[in-house]
Amino acid sequence: MEKLKMQSENLVDENIDKIAKLFPNCITEGQDENGKLVKLVDFDLLKQELSKEIVEGNEERYTFNWAGKKQTILTANSPINATLRPCKEKSVDFDNTKNIYIEGNNLDTLKLLRETYLSKVKMIYVDPPYNTGNNIIYKNDFSMSADEFMKINGDYDEVGNKLFINSDVNGRFHTDWLNNIYPVLRLAKDLLTNDGYLAIAIDDNEVYNLKKIMDEIYGEMNYVGTVVTRCNPQGRNKNNIDPVHEYHLVYAKSILEMPLLRLKKEAENKSYGYLMRSGTNSRKFERPYRFYPMLVKEGKVGVITDEEYNNIYAKNKKFDDQYLEQLRNKYEQLGYRFILPISKDGEEKVWQRMFDRVKNEYQTYIYEGGQIKVPAEEDRTPISLWSEEKYSNVAYGANRLKEMFGTAKAPFDFSKSIYTVKDLVSLNTSGNDIVLDFYPGSGTTAEAVLQLNVEDGGHRQFILVQLPEKCSEDSDGFALGYKIIPDIAEKRISLSGEKLKKENAGLTQDFDCGFRVLKLDSSCMKDVYYNPEDMSQSLLAGLEDNIKEDRTPEDLLFQVMLDLGVMLSSEIKTLDINGKKVFNVNDGNLVCCFDINLKEDVVKEIAKMQPLYAVFRDASMNTDSVNVNFDQIFETYSPTTTRKVL
Repeated sequence: MEKLKMQSENLVDENIDKIAKLFPNCITEGQDENGKLVKLVDFDLLKQELSKEIVEGNEERYTFNWAGKKQTILTANSPINATLRPCKEKSVDFDNTKNIYIEGNNLDTLKLLRETYLSKVKMIYVDPPYNTGNNIIYKNDFSMSADEFMKINGDYDEVGNKLFINSDVNGRFHTDWLNNIYPVLRLAKDLLTNDGYLAIAIDDNEVYNLKKIMDEIYGEMNYVGTVVTRCNPQGRNKNNIDPVHEYHLVYAKSILEMPLLRLKKEAENKSYGYLMRSGTNSRKFERPYRFYPMLVKEGKVGVITDEEYNNIYAKNKKFDDQYLEQLRNKYEQLGYRFILPISKDGEEKVWQRMFDRVKNEYQTYIYEGGQIKVPAEEDRTPISLWSEEKYSNVAYGANRLKEMFGTAKAPFDFSKSIYTVKDLVSLNTSGNDIVLDFYPGSGTTAEAVLQLNVEDGGHRQFILVQLPEKCSEDSDGFALGYKIIPDIAEKRISLSGEKLKKENAGLTQDFDCGFRVLKLDSSCMKDVYYNPEDMSQSLLAGLEDNIKEDRTPEDLLFQVMLDLGVMLSSEIKTLDINGKKVFNVNDGNLVCCFDINLKEDVVKEIAKMQPLYAVFRDASMNTDSVNVNFDQIFETYSPTTTRKVL
């Protein structure tokens, strides 16, 4: 049987294969650091293939670069040997929920999620740590000292003497921040559906740099716009100009495939607007096909027939006044008011809406004050400035947490307003859409998703990825007993679910307010699994198994699910087959048994289930005869099943 690879995809190999299909002449061979033959790209030849002119030297061009950028690309593309381990004790309704909360580094986690969630996430909301110039919260291998920065940035002369640096510029702090944010944003794009979108929060310190890297990753044509929120009406007590706002850059995966974004209006008393158009493009000669009669009888609004509407324009596709008068006589004799869009001064206007739309919704119209009126739109195109009080991070972020936790102090600093996140998520999500947040902080995104599902009956799912960063010992969260940020978020999500169920007694049983907690960890497999050729015979002789001793069958299951691209929210049933533990995932999509000493009767029962994939341990079989008969059993009962081993 074929072995599972049990590691994330190598995106470099994937990209080389894509280039090979387009430009096979640009692919050559070389040796890696171990002397192994590998495919390589002839970049000079590729440059020429993509240029209309002869390529010579480094021509001046528009570009955005910084120290360490190339390394971030290499790191983003490189595979890792890691996994996500289930943590049932921290989860809520683990067996039934579709929501996922992951404790771990977001870059590594996105690598693990990429194959499974490729083009499956409808919306990404992220609120990364803002760059204060001296404090990068999410430190990784890209952070560098001033000396390291100067070496990379060329701040030494040819003989190694340090050159002068303007310390006021603090360019290295931009570099640290960019190197942290760039690779995760590159990886995250792959997870979006073609009609999906991303909203990312930022302040003035890095908004211009963020716009440049987003344009590079998504393409300028996919920039939807920037939403400015009045997030801190009280200000920050800064000199000269005190900022009360922050930005949310919104990008589409593909602007051509994304539906128009719409924002639901605030609930208010039923209001009506005029059907007759005013202002620009409101006259008959400007929009002739919107000049047609409406009917009113006994206070109820009606419309003419499709045939009658078409006949108005039947003569050489021009307006037929004579036919219109025939219609007037017909309907007035039947007791109808015959109403055309004509203003008080006698000017011929047009209706706001085309006839095809009006004929489907005229029952909702009213006749009042001699005018046809229509219900106000329930949603609208979102504007770029959100200044309402509900977008205050103080009132509906920090203070909301105090109220929810029942404490005098907020357990998390700088929490986003629930309404900011909810409105951004609502712009183009519904049904079973997946929402991803890999800088979730206190878990505002999760609560926003739950609230939206209550409001419109949707079944959106969230995936949150949070670094298990320790709460500072002088923070309010630590004083309240929380050791790491995920503890705060997980408590908040649990409290949110309970609050929503209490406030909405009519919620159906399928309202999902639970979440599966998974923790990023090293692979379940020992090094020998990946590089058996590097192990000496003496070391191999001492190894009875290639699986780490501290890993449970559930740990193995989730790594296998990641390897095979099975959703982490999948239904998992645990079966007992002749004393052996068997996992049935998504009703036969994947069946796994990691117990040892399997006999033929267990293998036969699994084969009879006819799974898409069947996975076992390499040393599972009880005897050599079971090993010999294994393939024959599956050929008899389920020949189409893909069989793999660990």
